[in-house]
Amino acid sequence: MVQKNLSPMTDQTVLGIRKKQDLFWILYLLPGLIIYALFMAYPLFNSMRLSFFTGSGYVLNDFIGFDNYKKLFFNERISSQFLGAFGNTWIFFAVHMFVQNILGLLFATLLMSKFLKGRDIFRTIIFIPATLAIVVTGFLWKLLLNPQWGALTTFLKAIGLSSITKVWLGDPQIALIVIALVSSWQWVGLPTMMFLAALQNIPEELFESAEISGATNWQTFWYIKLPLLKPIIGVVSILTFTGNFNAFDVVFAMAGPNGSPNFSTDILGTYFYRVGIAGKHPVGIPDMGMGAAVATVVFVVLFIGVGVLRVITQEKKGIK
Repeated sequence: MVQKNLSPMTDQTVLGIRKKQDLFWILYLLPGLIIYALFMAYPLFNSMRLSFFTGSGYVLNDFIGFDNYKKLFFNERISSQFLGAFGNTWIFFAVHMFVQNILGLLFATLLMSKFLKGRDIFRTIIFIPATLAIVVTGFLWKLLLNPQWGALTTFLKAIGLSSITKVWLGDPQIALIVIALVSSWQWVGLPTMMFLAALQNIPEELFESAEISGATNWQTFWYIKLPLLKPIIGVVSILTFTGNFNAFDVVFAMAGPNGSPNFSTDILGTYFYRVGIAGKHPVGIPDMGMGAAVATVVFVVLFIGVGVLRVITQEKKGIK
């Protein structure tokens, strides 16, 4: 009788302990959640709140509703610079997307080749620029692109191509593209390593089957490698999108905070800096409310853009 009475209680106790253990993992998440809430979530939502206020300098105490957003999009004096920076940011992103990432995929494919000797050396060379400080890289390339004594101009003159030399960072038509290409050069190592890791995880049997079937290298890439790389292409695209819409350092180092020449290199990062921090807004003083509005617009664009990229690049059924 004693054993019969104790058995149900013992089972209940064990179940209770298991339930507590099942919930115990939450304690491991709490530190990360607290840090995220304090340093990510709270600043984000507070920035959105501040976008509805204005004030003198860094003191925001006057609620103005959507006036900051109306000025950004409809005030001719302000919206011209904002919309210009917005458009330039898309161009900046497009160059990275179609130059940096395509080169990264090409380099990764070449590094997978069995006939390429010294692959580890090439892998290191490709990745080294990504380890350099962005500001250092920007100032270095600014020296290299100097139209009078820069290394690029000197090289072009030495090989008889002095006719194509330009004031690379002084021509409004090409300055932004040049800076975007410099940034792509620095960060091409990251997508290269990500694509390379994904390619190395593709079963070798698929390539052997394709070779036996008589498939060319292009057919193997297009029908085997590329579909299996779709998830990592999505990740790389999202990282490129978020990184370039938050870009600031390289433009600041190579063209300054004003987006010279004539705002042709101005992107959302430099515009936000002038409006909310440096006080070089058309009104002449720092406007944190307007800066918060710019930051909120960037967040909305990123939120929508990341969602669209996830839908486009997500795996479809049947592709594993």
